Amino acid sequence: MLATLLRHDWRSLSADASIWVVIGVFAAAIGYGTINGARWVAFQQDAISEARAEERERLERHETAIVRINRENATISAFADPRNPDAVGRSLGARYVVLPPTPLAPLAVGQSDLLPSYFKITTDARETVLAATEIENPHRLLTGRFDLAFVLIYLYPLLILALTYNLLSSEKEQGTLVLALSQPISLRTLVAAKVLLRFTVFLAAVVGLALLASLIIGVDLGAPGVLPRLAFWAAAVAGYGLFWFAAAVAVSALGKPSATNAMVLAGVWLALVVLVPSLLSMAATAIYPVPSRVEMIQATRVASDEANAEGSKLLAQYYEDHPELVTGDAQQAMNDFNLVRVAVAAEVERRVRPVLDRYSQQLTAQQQIVARARFLSPAILMQDALNDIAGTGAARHRAFVQQVEQYHERWRAHFVRLIFEKARLEDYSGLPRFAFEDEETGAVSRRVAGSLAGVAVPTVLLAVFAFVRLRRYPLVG
Repeated sequence: MLATLLRHDWRSLSADASIWVVIGVFAAAIGYGTINGARWVAFQQDAISEARAEERERLERHETAIVRINRENATISAFADPRNPDAVGRSLGARYVVLPPTPLAPLAVGQSDLLPSYFKITTDARETVLAATEIENPHRLLTGRFDLAFVLIYLYPLLILALTYNLLSSEKEQGTLVLALSQPISLRTLVAAKVLLRFTVFLAAVVGLALLASLIIGVDLGAPGVLPRLAFWAAAVAGYGLFWFAAAVAVSALGKPSATNAMVLAGVWLALVVLVPSLLSMAATAIYPVPSRVEMIQATRVASDEANAEGSKLLAQYYEDHPELVTGDAQQAMNDFNLVRVAVAAEVERRVRPVLDRYSQQLTAQQQIVARARFLSPAILMQDALNDIAGTGAARHRAFVQQVEQYHERWRAHFVRLIFEKARLEDYSGLPRFAFEDEETGAVSRRVAGSLAGVAVPTVLLAVFAFVRLRRYPLVG
């Protein structure tokens, strides 16, 4: 009987021209969103390529200059001397560290347009190095990008609701529901057949169109770890779709007219997809406001001015804290500009640290509020899952920043030792290098599974409610 119901419902559904128009528009949205995501990834890759090319050409130029200076015994300013460890570590030999996009990055821009994908590492203070970001249109940062994740989170539910809000009410209003139930079938079986057909059609359309668009834009589906992530992506799409089907059936089970169902479901979509995420973000910002950028810059400037005025005193203190660096004439070292710069930079970091710590603590508190309350909205859970799968979420970027901070410490320690030893660099082959270690697939899987579980719980509750409520569904009136 179920197969018969599916065939009959498919004939009725496919005969309606509106569904093909809706699917066509949805297919165009999927294609456009995927292309937009691919364009953003291409922009990132171009920026990374340009940064690496600039680094390579700069290092080659300075190494060539070292050979020429040594051969000609030329005199050159210490600030421009490619052999001077202070100049090399501070600017001449600076290296770029990058967060490479994953193969599935085009599927969800996520936070990759807000969080920098590369840093230029120097011996400057940590906050100076990590504060440098790409310049982006602030209006676009505010509104976000129209990518595939946007289509799935915002438009996919609307498509489901548009074709399920009158799942039972239309037949009831036309007087055919009683006729259909005169056959040896139950109302629950009828609803299950309608939902199963629509869910299968929508899921196949979304997954198929998304995969087709991904192949067209050149996503490497054979890259390591891509297939498991694609499986999680399909599971996320299915779970999110099931939630909205369950919501539509639960509302339909109340026995209200089609117009009422449409209004209620539109309100549910507006609340869960738009209002709850916005209000949650506003609440987190209001409860835990972060220090302004101006305050951070002002604190750095004041600390720098005060530390520069105490240069020799700070160097003496620096020697007390690092006796292993004492070499040669200590009194002469007090007048060495390069050594004083190291001590001043360390003091600036110490004085600015309270402001940076407060910024970090407030930001962490904001993220914890959102993390705890994200189960209030399946849209937030879906966004988190899609970002994790695409590698454009906050968790992967935090891991990147932690590795950058460790590399920055190694970079500074390397040059501080050379500066205090008054060494001269003859080539750059020994400079510390950076290699990003990406997180394991298991860590991503656990986060995505948590998000999917958060969507599954209300889906089951809504399905149980609908199952119970259908027993008292008014067939007439």
